[in-house]
Amino acid sequence: MITIGQLASYAGVTVKAVRVYHARGLLPEPPRDASGYRRYTAEDAISLVKIRTLAEAGVPLARIRDLLTADPAAFAAAIAEIDRGLARKAAGLRRSRERIAQLSGGDRLFVSDEMAAFLGRLREIGVSARGVQLERDLWILLQSVSPAQAAVWFADKQDALADPEFQAIYREFDAAFCWPADDPRLPALAGRAHRWLAARAGPGTEAARAAVPAQDPAVTELIQSSAVLSPAWEKLAGLGRELRAGESGPAGPS
Repeated sequence: MITIGQLASYAGVTVKAVRVYHARGLLPEPPRDASGYRRYTAEDAISLVKIRTLAEAGVPLARIRDLLTADPAAFAAAIAEIDRGLARKAAGLRRSRERIAQLSGGDRLFVSDEMAAFLGRLREIGVSARGVQLERDLWILLQSVSPAQAAVWFADKQDALADPEFQAIYREFDAAFCWPADDPRLPALAGRAHRWLAARAGPGTEAARAAVPAQDPAVTELIQSSAVLSPAWEKLAGLGRELRAGESGPAGPS
């Protein structure tokens, strides 16, 4: 007859673990002797070794009691089922580790590699950290809620970024975020951007955009509501609308 401490030592577990197994009904709890101590037998030690082995193998405690009394066929089937569950968990952990490893890549945790390279290009041409973050956050949302539309817009943005004039306009728009709404440079910037867009517009661009299915109005509203605007950017947006309206409106008197 051995004490609980000896039992735990022989089986390679802690006394606390033995008590947990008692509480879970995996190991019968013997009565106390005349001295008030519980005394265990060799059979208890063997059972405890079996419990420890199954637990260390990843078998849930809730399944161990049935396995201890199962016949060979039932035992093999249960172990196979548990192994499949562990394999699924292992695959999930591997995917999680891969995502965690991407943390060192910064933007690549949130967007595609192609998009991360695009954001890196924005930094290279002198766009501020604030501007890059605003762009990144918008693409995170857009690529999630409307991948087809995002693909068209992204291809268009990449193509535009190859133009030095667009790069200059982009940098000036980025700087204008902090300008006052009545800054005299805003009308000139709006005009410059409008002329660039008018010169660039063509059948190919419009055809590509038309090929994308109509977007859910709720998605459009969500994306628009996510845009971060400053007073100067709101002024630029208004100036742009005025310029477009002026071109599409009826001709005035000669």
